[in-house]
Amino acid sequence: MEQLVVRLGASSQEPIHWLVWSSQQNEIIASGELPSAEHLATLADRAGGRPICALVPTSDILLKWVTLPAKAGRKAIAAIPFMLEEDISGDIYEQFFALGPKKGDKQAVAIMQKTTITAWLELIQEAGLNCDQMLPDILALPRANKEAWSILELGEQLLIRQDDWAGLQGEVTWLKQALNHQARRNETPLQVSDYSGVDLADIDNLEVTSQPLDLPMKVLASGAKNSTFNLLQGEFKVNNKKSGSWRKWRVAAVLAIIALSTTLIDKSLEQQRVSKELASLKEQTDKAYKSAFPNSGAYRDLRRTMTRQMQSLEQGGGGTSMLVMLNQLESAFGESKVKPQTLRFDKKRTEIRLQVIAANIDALDKFKRQAEAQGFEVEQGAINQKGSQVVGTLSVRS
Repeated sequence: MEQLVVRLGASSQEPIHWLVWSSQQNEIIASGELPSAEHLATLADRAGGRPICALVPTSDILLKWVTLPAKAGRKAIAAIPFMLEEDISGDIYEQFFALGPKKGDKQAVAIMQKTTITAWLELIQEAGLNCDQMLPDILALPRANKEAWSILELGEQLLIRQDDWAGLQGEVTWLKQALNHQARRNETPLQVSDYSGVDLADIDNLEVTSQPLDLPMKVLASGAKNSTFNLLQGEFKVNNKKSGSWRKWRVAAVLAIIALSTTLIDKSLEQQRVSKELASLKEQTDKAYKSAFPNSGAYRDLRRTMTRQMQSLEQGGGGTSMLVMLNQLESAFGESKVKPQTLRFDKKRTEIRLQVIAANIDALDKFKRQAEAQGFEVEQGAINQKGSQVVGTLSVRS
């Protein structure tokens, strides 16, 4: 069976690598590189109407293991987004969580922005292609040695698979520095399986095993064929196509039903729509209230409860209001371009705890200086690199 495998870029302007190969004969039919996503439609003829396998950049995906309670059921699985809330920058309701393999009480989870996976699918659909499997590119990298890291160079990108559910993907120069840093930290040589002849001569404390050289996309296509994981699940799951016999009589059956019961259906649908909208609005209100006031209990009258909570915020911390503090910090946020992602207020300590995202560490330092110039005490916590930006925690006291 022939299959088209494409590796999408992190943006529509990045090159797209592709390969058509026969999995049965292990033979390459055709391969190449497109300058950008605008040319993706040129592969429609090669796909021949068959679904494709899309490999996507791991740099846009967070791969995590979650420890579940013993005999975890559906409720525990549904609670995974809330269990990972502290590890995620941004609103969990804007993230998509795809479940991977489960080992004992450990559940593998892939997390990404819903807008990101939606954009990938739109690129594929606009090109006239169908996709039945979407896989983070590092998970398509084989593991000849379970104790070794697997590495593969693809264009100007380097893919590193560290274990069954972890890896790195990015520019070759940057990831070689990360590889060098890890090798220096190891007491014993870091084992590496090299699938594309990467130049690693300048990195010490490595034990490199060269694998048979082949086209990088063939290596990834073979690995993708052996992978059972698929990002397309839940709300992004691919619907199975109906059989031809069903399509032949479905239209006539639907038209007959509509002709007999149009009025009744319209009224029923309208009632259901209104009921769903009311239920959705109530659910959104509950989520917004619990997100803003996580330690508060149930409420009866939302208007009175919100008024009481806002008054509490204005009077908390010995007369210093969280709202006043945020107002005073407005210029610090504006000049440093630091953006808050999550916020918690400790009334007793008159302290705001923030998780923020910034262009770089200098921006965080600029925010700290600006806030301290206004009389605040600022403590910086952990700082992590996320793509071209940094994510950090700050504690600001009046």
